This record gives sequence, structure tokens and C-alpha cells, in this order.
Amino acid sequence: MLGKVFKAYDIRGTYPDPLDDKMGWQIGYGVSKFLLADAKAAGETSPMMHNIVVGRDMRKSSPSLTKQLIQGINDQGGHVIDVGLVDTPFVYFAINHLDCAGGVMTTASHNPPQYNGFKVSKRKAKPVGEATGLSEVRKHAAMVDRATMQPAHGRTEQRNLWEAYARHVRHFLAPGGSNIKVVIDASNGMAGTMVPMVFGKKCPLGPAPGIEIIELNFDNSKGEFVHEPNPLVASNLRQLQERVKAEKADLGICFDGDADRCVIVDEKGHIVGCDHLTAVLVPYFLKKGGPGGGTGKGGVVYDLRSTKAVSEEILRHGGTPYRSRVGHVFMKQALAEHGCVFGGELSGHFYFRDNFNADSGAIAMAVVLSLLKHSSKTMSQLVAPVKRYVQSGEINFHIEDKDGALLNLRKEVAISVDAKIDELDGLTIDCFDQHGTKAGVPGGWWCNVRKSNTEPLLRLNLEAKDQKTLDAMLARISPMLGTKVDH
Repeated sequence: MLGKVFKAYDIRGTYPDPLDDKMGWQIGYGVSKFLLADAKAAGETSPMMHNIVVGRDMRKSSPSLTKQLIQGINDQGGHVIDVGLVDTPFVYFAINHLDCAGGVMTTASHNPPQYNGFKVSKRKAKPVGEATGLSEVRKHAAMVDRATMQPAHGRTEQRNLWEAYARHVRHFLAPGGSNIKVVIDASNGMAGTMVPMVFGKKCPLGPAPGIEIIELNFDNSKGEFVHEPNPLVASNLRQLQERVKAEKADLGICFDGDADRCVIVDEKGHIVGCDHLTAVLVPYFLKKGGPGGGTGKGGVVYDLRSTKAVSEEILRHGGTPYRSRVGHVFMKQALAEHGCVFGGELSGHFYFRDNFNADSGAIAMAVVLSLLKHSSKTMSQLVAPVKRYVQSGEINFHIEDKDGALLNLRKEVAISVDAKIDELDGLTIDCFDQHGTKAGVPGGWWCNVRKSNTEPLLRLNLEAKDQKTLDAMLARISPMLGTKVDH
């Protein structure tokens, strides 16, 4: 049964089948054994390296799953610091703030309420995926027999770290500037707890000055959602778009279920692509003397599906662009490896050097608000210059022979033009600077095609200099990838 819930980057499944409380205990035991051994292997001798931070979201199954998770950690010998009902980035902060062996967040992120799971991090809040420890956690969880093992009696303590967390996040909120009105859709998830505690009236530091917050879907007490807690689906943003226009707000922000991702809506109610927002934030972090503390140099990591405008803006402002594979494990690794100041992913994850190289929806909010407060332009005016190319968005195709389709695409399209080709993540064909060929393939476009890890799907992202080229290449490439899936 464990094999059904262990995924590439986290542990997730429907509750109580296949993910149940018994499995929660096993996973707690496995997590503790892995994290404590990992800290010991790294030469960590501090008593704090026996501590594991545990947080949970507001789902109905989270209290019981978390209780069993904690018991499993304690029975293996790990000590638990229970930080309670928090957003996922809070756990990343607590691991570093307390210098612990790692942490676990009980959440199913953007999935519907019948789902739940665990996000595991090790020392310094480094992510634990299948290749970086989850396979070991699974092995330990599968081998333990609760009926015959001798519990080690680790201890558990509750800690309230909201003041320290708010202070950390508010460090990214530039002082001064003009007043701003923002509509926030918490998706009935953990942003409904986080936003008031960090920026609002419940904050131990007091409300953030100059920011009027209009709350939307903040009640998370029922563990249910008015709409799916996934801000990447356009239909989930309709409520926010209408409210922004009705309130004449400066912008809107929608968070996912565990508040580690967010999507922005401008003052006109238009959705801002996360790659476009990354491009807009580049000068904020790189501009010398700017409110983001820029030095005029540095690296920025971006998801390789992002618009060309991202790398162009990084170069224009004196930075070094670094393309990354899709996924928080790879983004965080690239940020740390290259010492980058900032990173942005198409999925709505934004990463910050001064946040332990981890992602944070709360800090992304603080940075966007700071940018607007210190700008004479509206959000739509800031975004307009970087929306200089046309994009297909991510299109899914059903096909059984994914490898064969990629090979055919490379052969039929890439060879017919003088393209740049790489396989950093899937197949990327870049003909952006080409003028076309006699074979009828135009220049001025690029695409990336990636395989789904779990389904017979190929995912296409295509960008071009104009709509005519985009349409032509979609018509040429799409039939090679299978049957288009409308979701």
C-alpha cells in the first residue's frame, strides 16, 4: 500500500484509502529514522539534530494523520516540535530558525479535500524527493512492525513561532511607498491563517502599514474549499478577478491550499503568468540600490518553460540567467549551486536566497506589494513590456509511446531547421533566432515537450514572436504528439 502514496517529490493519496492513520505512523517512523541518520552522517552533533518540526494544514484528516505521524517519530526516537496549523513555508522557516534535523508538513497542497499527504524536508529545509531520501523513508516505513518494535519514547513540544515567522517574512516588505489595496483569495486554505498572522490584525507585530487587505475565502475551519485550491486553473480565479474589479483594487493574489504557491491578478482582473511575474521581479532583485536590495549583479533561476523575456530581462539588468528543470527540488538545488538571489517557476513557486533558497507564497506576496508600493505604474503597466511574445500555454497530449513521439519530433522538426536542441528536461527545440527553411518550417519560435511521470501524456509549451508563427508551429507539431487533452 505504501507504494500507492509515495510520489516523486512527496507522499500523497486519498484518505482513508489508501492513505490511513496506520500508514501515518509508519511514515513518521521512517521519516525519523532517515532524518536523524542523515544529520548524523553529515557530522551534526548538536542536540537540536534530534528535533523534527511538524506542521499541518486545515484538512479534516490532518489532525489524526499528524497525531500518528508524531507518534511514529517519537517511537523511533525523534523529538518533535509541533508548530500546529501553518502554511508549508512556515515549516521551512522553523527548520532553519531552530536548526533542526528536518521537518514534515501534513498537506495535500492543491488537491481536493479528500486527499492528504506529507511534504518532507531535511536539514536547512532541503527537499526530500525520491532520489534524495523518500525511497529510504519508504523502505524504513515498510520494514517496521509496530506490534513487535520497542518504542524509544521521543518527546513532543508545542511551539508558537508566529512572531518570529512574521518578522522574517516582513523583512521582505520594503518600508514606505504609497498605500495599496489588495484582494486575497485564500482558497479556504492555509493562507486564511497565514495572511492575518503575518500581514493583518492578528500579527504580533501589528498590521503591515499602508496595505488594505480585502479577504476572500479565508474561512478554513471546515476543511473544505469553495473552489479547487489550485490557482493555476483559470476558472478558480474568476471570483478573485471579479472582486478586484468591483473593489477597484491594485491587484489580487490567489494562494493554493498550503500557501506555498500564488498567482497574481492585475488591477484589470487579468491573470499574470508566473513567468511574466518572474521577469517583472528581476530588476527588483538585481537593480542596484533598489528596494529589493539589489547589487546590480547576481544570478536568477527560472523554469525552462518560461518565456524568453525572463532570460532577456536578467541579462538586461546585469544578471546571469540559469535555466532549471521543472520542480522545486531542481529549482532549490540550482539556486543554492549558483548562489542566485531569486528564482521563479511557471507553477507559481517563487524562491529566495534570503529564505534559505526555499519557496514562499508569503514572501512572494511581500515582494509584489513592495514593488507596487514603490512604483508609479500599475500592475498591468509593469507586466506589459515583458509580454512581448505569444504563448500556447501548457497543452497536454495523450499518447502511449511517449519516447517514440519525442524521437519523431526531433527528427521531423529539429533536423529541418538550424535549431538549438537540449534535453535538460524533456526535449527543447529553439528556433527563435532562425529565419526559417525551405522545408517550410518558420523561424522565430521555440518549444519544450516533457513527459508526464505518472500518465501517458506529453506536455507542450510553445512560444513565438507572433501569432501567425505560433499557429503554424502548433499545427505542425501537435499531430506528432498524440490526441489533445482538454484539462
